[in-house]
Amino acid sequence: MARYQVGLQTEAKIIDATRSLLAEGGLEATTLKSICERAEVRSGSFYNLFDSKEEAILRVVRESIEAVDPDPDGAGTDSVDDLVRAYIRFFSEEPQLARVYVVAALNGDSTGESASRRFLRHHLRRVERFADAMARSDTHLGRDEATVKAELLLGALDGLAFRWSLEPEFEFDKYALLAAERLK
Repeated sequence: MARYQVGLQTEAKIIDATRSLLAEGGLEATTLKSICERAEVRSGSFYNLFDSKEEAILRVVRESIEAVDPDPDGAGTDSVDDLVRAYIRFFSEEPQLARVYVVAALNGDSTGESASRRFLRHHLRRVERFADAMARSDTHLGRDEATVKAELLLGALDGLAFRWSLEPEFEFDKYALLAAERLK
């Protein structure tokens, strides 16, 4: 049992190290050596738990994608405001994970083809959720028009997120709320 606990602790240290390296320096700073040094583990311990550095990175990327939508079961019941506020909360309450999300989305090809596909599927699900919320709030809005509006709003939110990742003092929440107000 103690061995199992040590393995879980080592795995958590590796994931934490990978997350912080991705948030601080992006993919270039996230080398196997830097992960092991930050986690204070040897490469042999790393390879006992992960097949590759990419596997650890993809785990953190998957975690960041899932964290953007804290209530996936809310599909069909949430409003545009709920969805925008969840995105804002993600950036204010999970800034390190939010940075990973932005960096990984921009560098999807560098993290492997599966990361790119995962981000695209995630984006398409978000568009669907936003479009659904828009169509429910405005019954005169057709499905295609709601999808276009959802893409525009998400494009604005993602652009603001990119700006925030470059300039952490940027008032992401203020501009995200303005974008939602004008584009929903």
